[in-house]
Amino acid sequence: MTTLWQASQQLLAGDTGPETFTESALLAAQDPEKEGARVFTRHYAEQAAQQASAAGQRWKAQQARSAIDGLPISIKDLFDVQGEATTAGSRLLQDAPSAAVNASVVERLHLAGAAIVGKTNMTEFAFSGLGINPHYSTPANPWQRAEQRIPGGSSSGAAVAVVDGMCLGAIGTDTGGSVRIPAALCGLTGFKPTAHRINQAGTLPLSASLDSIGVIAHDVHSCWLLDGVIADEPLALQQVDLRNARFAIPQTRVLDGLDSEVAQAWEKAIHTLRQAGATLVDIPLIELNELNTMNARGGITAYEAWQWHQQTAQAQPDAYDPQVLARVQRGSHLTEQDAAELYQQRADWQQRINAALAGFDAVLMPTVPCIAPTIASLDDAQRYMEVNALMLRNTSVINMLDGCAVSLPCHQTGCAPVGLSLASVHGDDARLISWSLAVETALNWRS
Repeated sequence: MTTLWQASQQLLAGDTGPETFTESALLAAQDPEKEGARVFTRHYAEQAAQQASAAGQRWKAQQARSAIDGLPISIKDLFDVQGEATTAGSRLLQDAPSAAVNASVVERLHLAGAAIVGKTNMTEFAFSGLGINPHYSTPANPWQRAEQRIPGGSSSGAAVAVVDGMCLGAIGTDTGGSVRIPAALCGLTGFKPTAHRINQAGTLPLSASLDSIGVIAHDVHSCWLLDGVIADEPLALQQVDLRNARFAIPQTRVLDGLDSEVAQAWEKAIHTLRQAGATLVDIPLIELNELNTMNARGGITAYEAWQWHQQTAQAQPDAYDPQVLARVQRGSHLTEQDAAELYQQRADWQQRINAALAGFDAVLMPTVPCIAPTIASLDDAQRYMEVNALMLRNTSVINMLDGCAVSLPCHQTGCAPVGLSLASVHGDDARLISWSLAVETALNWRS
């Protein structure tokens, strides 16, 4: 396995050209043993090969546009690409007007010379943490693929594309965990930045107050590299020592009901960090219980989603994934006054959480409390909703905080993928990435 970071270092050293990596990614997408048919809603094989070839000439001339010039990258199916309808994993938008210009992140990838290999499948309109899509089919989790487990969502195809070698890094979105959940369930690294760091122009929204654009790759260095291409300002890495770390572990909500595989991986990770010299402090953080009340009627996400979907949901309800429609329709019961109260409650909650986390370098928690269930086990609507709420429970905390978070693999080789979440407050992205690198090294999960 070659990571995005390793590939970029090989290009910088002149050891190879980008054509090798992009050709391999395009071949992987055609491999019948892999999930290419369900991973991509659009595949740009010819264009990607041309981009890689042109980049190869630039590298030979020592005129590369960036450290990822010519390397294969995928984009989620809710970013505008000029001349195409943006379908967001839905059949409803197939005949929508074509985008007049590229989304900001797509344009930045083009400027960096990235070989964009395709648009990746997702939960319809990004409104679920499971990754199930009845319209384009659901890409199966790479772990125990024969059992057909969920990939996690909503950036489902993004994660599977990286694991299956169809790209070296993926751009997704994260409104309640949609980058970190599939990263955790598929054994990858996912980074959700502070939302304002990445321009969301040309991105189909779910909930503008909570949406953020994030990245999925094999490791922290790769996420840092890709984030630096699409962000308004790249993050400066710092040298940090875990012996100086002070991490908080909330005792409310985020540790409830862990399944045995997650609990075992979590305890081992915590033990490893203590052995590495990190100070881990259990804190009550009872404020997390308030999220149950704030989200009881669908919360900010449902209210804002309904504003966008109202006309279509009323005119063509049968065209929606029923599970997505049910969540969208919850917003129809919320008034402008309800929304104003929710925004005020969130602002007050953020202030108190920020105060409680002052003096800590990061917050630790399991990214999700359970391993990936099978797709078939979620056919029941009630079970779907229960598991979806469970998947989003921990990750959505950081979106409500408007903070930043990284999910790192913390399972043992051969075991079910499990994610360890490091998170911090608004704007603390550079320190968070630096601490994540140190934690990744301590976990040494690839050994």
